Amino acid sequence: MARTASLSGFPEWLPQERLVELHVLDTLRRVFELHGFSSIETRAVETVGQLLRKGEIDKEVYGLSRLQEDEDSAGNAKGDPNALALHFDLTVPFARYVVENAGYLTFPFRRYQIQKVWRGERPQEGRAREFTQADIDVVGDGELPFRYDVEIALVIAEALSALPIPDFRLRINNRKLAEGFYRGIGLEDTAGVLRSIDKLEKIGADKVAELLKSELGASDEQAQLALSLAQIRTEDTSFVEQVRALGVSHELLEEGLSELEQVIDAAVQRAPGKVLADLSIARGLDYYTGTVVETVLVGHEQLGSICSGGRYDALARKGNRTFPGVGLSIGVTRLVSRILSQEFATASRSVPTAVLVALNNDDSWAAAQDVASQLRARGISTEVAAKAEKFGKQIKFADRRGIPFVWFTDDDGKHQVKDIRSGEQADADPASWSPPAEDLTVRITTA
Repeated sequence: MARTASLSGFPEWLPQERLVELHVLDTLRRVFELHGFSSIETRAVETVGQLLRKGEIDKEVYGLSRLQEDEDSAGNAKGDPNALALHFDLTVPFARYVVENAGYLTFPFRRYQIQKVWRGERPQEGRAREFTQADIDVVGDGELPFRYDVEIALVIAEALSALPIPDFRLRINNRKLAEGFYRGIGLEDTAGVLRSIDKLEKIGADKVAELLKSELGASDEQAQLALSLAQIRTEDTSFVEQVRALGVSHELLEEGLSELEQVIDAAVQRAPGKVLADLSIARGLDYYTGTVVETVLVGHEQLGSICSGGRYDALARKGNRTFPGVGLSIGVTRLVSRILSQEFATASRSVPTAVLVALNNDDSWAAAQDVASQLRARGISTEVAAKAEKFGKQIKFADRRGIPFVWFTDDDGKHQVKDIRSGEQADADPASWSPPAEDLTVRITTA
C-alpha cells in the first residue's frame, strides 16, 4: 500500500511501488509506439503568458523564482507575462514546441510525452501537486482529418485495457454539439453554459439550473433543455435521435452530432463496452473545440477522471499557420495511487535482482564478480555480496532484499545455486544457468 507523502501533494514511492509505476509507464510506451507515436520531452518551465493564454487557471500555476533576487529582477512579479512558471499540463508546452519546431517536423505529427507536471490543487486522493502525465497527440499543419479523433480514442482504450486496473469507460462528448445546441435555444454565452454544465456532477442539476438562470439569464425552459441534453448517455449511436427529439436545430449542432457519431460508431466495433456517449462532459479548459473526453474507472468514479482531453483547433499558431490537434492525457500518478491503495497489482519482488553471489572469504570477491558478469551478460540481474559473512547471514540478506537465488562457489571452483524460497540447491554453470522464466525479471501480478 502506498505511503502517505511527508510533504502533502508530492507522493514518493517505495521501491516495490515504483516497480508497479514503471510497469504502467512501460506498458503505455509500448502501446503508443506500436501505434507510431514518437517520444518527446519539453522543458518543465514556460512563461506565464504562454501557460495562461488559453484558459484561466492562474491560481493553480506554480511560479518560479530564486530565493534571492537581483535588484532588477521583476520577472516573477504577478501579472508579468514573461515571468517563469512550472507547466501545469503537457498540452500547452507541446503547442509551443510545435510552433517553434514546425520546420523540423513532419505533419501530421504523432507524439507521446511522459513527464511530471505541477499544479497547485488541494491535495486529496487522486489529486497531487506534483504528478506524472502520459499524453498522446496528433497535430496537423492547417488541417487535421477528424479520423484522428477516432484513432486517439481507440489507442487510449487499448492502452488502458493493457493496465492492471478495473474496467473503465471513456465518456465522450463534442463541444460543437453542445455549443450548437445552446445557440439553438438562444443561449449565446456558450462558454458560460459549458462552465456551469461542467459542475453538474459536483453540485447537482438544481444548482446548475440556478446558475444558468442567475448568471447567464437563461429562462426556465432554456435551463431545462440544457440539462436535458446533459442527461443523455448511450453506449451506442442512439444519442443522435435522443438529441433530435429535443427539437433544437443549429448547423453547429449537426456538425457535432456527426463527429460524435463517428467516434462512438467506431468504438462500438473496435472497443465494445469501453466508450460511452455522455453529453454532460464539458471540460473546463477553453482551448477544446470539438471532441472532449473524460475517463472513469467503473466502481471508482469518485476518483475522478483518469484520462481526459480532446480536439483543439487553434491552440498552436504561427503567423497565418494554424496547427490543429487532438490528444488525450492519462493521469499516471492518479492511476498508480489507486492501483497501490486497492492492491489491484503487486510486484513479484521488491528489487530487480534475481541472484546474489555469496562470498566465501574476502579474497573471493574478484571471482564472484566474474560469475556476476557472466550472469549479467545473459540478462540476469545480479548482485555480489559486500562482506564474507557466514552463509546464513548472506542468505538472510538476500531474503530481506527479496532476491530469490543465492550463488555459491567453493574453493575448488564448483558452483551451486540455491532457491531460498524452496530451499532447493543444485549444481550450476554461470555460462549457461538461468532462473525460471517467471523469476528472470520482476513480474507485476494482478489481484
